[in-house]
Amino acid sequence: MFPISLKPPLTGWKPGPYPGVELLVLHKDANTDGVTVLRKFHAGTVVPAHIHPEADESVYVLSGEWDESGEIYSAGSFFHAPMGTAHGPHLARTEVVSLTIFSGPLTVVPA
Repeated sequence: MFPISLKPPLTGWKPGPYPGVELLVLHKDANTDGVTVLRKFHAGTVVPAHIHPEADESVYVLSGEWDESGEIYSAGSFFHAPMGTAHGPHLARTEVVSLTIFSGPLTVVPA
């Protein structure tokens, strides 16, 4: 048996750090404050360029289309931003759902 598991019903979507973004927390590491989340970006949502100063970010796109500087990421795309690396702006061309892992606290500052 896995030491940590979730089964429906999950706790529900919560507002993310930007309007139009929702988070469903799947796991929070008590030692690092890192989180594994599903993220939902509503179609048309723009997330400005930003930095995560306390965590690496790893993203796997499950559905939708996301545009970053003219590069389109769709289902099956993976990207990684090391801690302190500026990335964005992001535009959700459609509703986008991603599985995202932050290695430390989910903090955000403008780039």
